[in-house]
Amino acid sequence: MSQYVARLGQRLPRPPHRIRFHGAARRPRRVAMLSVHTSPLDQPGTGDAGGMNVYIVELARQLAEHGTQVEIFTRATTAGLPSRVELAPGVLVRHIDAGPYEGLAKEELPAQLCAFTHGVMQAWAGHRPGHYDLVHSHYWLSGHVGWLAAQRWGVPLVNAMHTMAKVKNAALAKGDTPEPAARVIGETQIVRAADRLIANTAEEAGELVRHYDADPARTAVVHPGVNLERFRPADGRAAARARLGLPQDALIPLFAGRIQPLKAPDILLRAVALLVDEDPALRGRLVVPVVGGPSGSGLARPERLHKLAAKLGVSDVVRFHPPVEQAELADWYRAASVLVMPSYSESFGLVAVEAQACGTPVIAAAVGGLPVAVRDEVSGFLVEGHEPAAYARTLRRFVTGGLTDRMGESAARHAAGFGWDAVAASTLEVYADALHDRRRHLRSAHG
Repeated sequence: MSQYVARLGQRLPRPPHRIRFHGAARRPRRVAMLSVHTSPLDQPGTGDAGGMNVYIVELARQLAEHGTQVEIFTRATTAGLPSRVELAPGVLVRHIDAGPYEGLAKEELPAQLCAFTHGVMQAWAGHRPGHYDLVHSHYWLSGHVGWLAAQRWGVPLVNAMHTMAKVKNAALAKGDTPEPAARVIGETQIVRAADRLIANTAEEAGELVRHYDADPARTAVVHPGVNLERFRPADGRAAARARLGLPQDALIPLFAGRIQPLKAPDILLRAVALLVDEDPALRGRLVVPVVGGPSGSGLARPERLHKLAAKLGVSDVVRFHPPVEQAELADWYRAASVLVMPSYSESFGLVAVEAQACGTPVIAAAVGGLPVAVRDEVSGFLVEGHEPAAYARTLRRFVTGGLTDRMGESAARHAAGFGWDAVAASTLEVYADALHDRRRHLRSAHG
C-alpha cells in the first residue's frame, strides 16, 4: 500500500526549508487528524465504526477545549455530504472523496490511499504554510497518509494503531479471517516512520516493541477515556429498565458492540444456554440483549448469530437490537445486570469502561487492555480463555441480583479515573515531546 502513497508523493512539492511552529511553546495550534476507514460522524456499532470513532470524537473535542484546533480528515461514504462539518467549536470534519461512496470494504481501502492523500493535500494547498503543526493518524491506513503529509508539511507524525495485525492474528476466533501480510508490512513501516506512537496500555506498548521493533523512547501510553457526563449511574437501574421496557426482576447480561467473531457474542449465547440447561426455571426471568450491528460495510442482520440462538434453544430470551445513539446506549448499560465482553482481542475495551461508568459491572476476557479497563473482582471479573462454561459459572454469580449493586458502585468509582480531560492533557504532552524533538533536530541540521 505504500506504493500508492509513494507514487503520489513524486508529484507533490517539497516542504519549505524553514519550518515555523505556531501557538504556545509546548502545544500545537492546529492538528490534522486522519481517520481514513471510518468517519467520526458514523454511528458506533455499525459497519467498521466502534470504539475508535468514539475515541476520535471525544479526544478532538477535549483538545479543542484545551486550545488546540483539530481538523479531522475522513473518507466520504455517502453522496452529497458537505465537504466540511463543524463537529464542535474548534473541531472540523473534512470529507474526502476517495473511491465509491458505499459498499467499499476495509480490505479494499489501500487502493484508495492515493486518492485520499490527494484530497488531504488539496485542502492543505488552500492554506498558508505552517497551517498544521502536527499530524495525528488513527489506524495503519491513516498512518500511511499521515506519513506522507507529515513529510511534505515538515511536521511531526503521531500515530495510534488501535489494533495490530500480528496481535489479532495471534488470537483469532474460530472461523475468523487472518489479517493480510500487506497490513503487517504497512504497520511496520508506520512504526518506523512515526515521531511518536500512542498505545492504549502498557501491554500494547510492549506489543509494539516486541512485534514491530518500536522504539520505547518514542512510544507513549495514554489510556482512552469515557464521557463521564453521558455515562453515569443517573437515576438508576429500575428507571432505565422501565424506559427500555425490560422486566425489573430479570437477569440481564448485555452484549454491546459490533457483531463479529473477534468480539465473540456467540460465547455469551452458549454460556446462557448452559445456564438455562442447569436451571430451567431461570428462563422465565432471563433477558439477553445483543445491541449492535454486523461488522463491515454490509447492513444485513447478523443471521449466523440468530441461527445459533435458535440452535441453542435460547431465541426466546435473546433480543437483537440495532446500534443506538450514545444516550440510549447509556440506558442499556444502566439496565443491565452485567456487561459481557468475551472478546478474543481488545486494544483497550472502551465499552467496558462506559458500562462501569454507568454503575454496571463487567465480565470480560483477560485479553489486551481489558485487565486495565476492568479491575478484577472489584469492578467485574476477568475470565481466562474463551470456554462458555467459564462464562456461565461467572454469570451464575449474578443470578441473585445483590452482586450487581455491590460491584456496580465499585465499577462507577473505577471508571471515574478515565475522564477524557486527562486523556487530552496526556496526548498534548505527547504532541509537545514530538514538537520539541522536531525543533531540536532542525536546530542541529542548521548548525
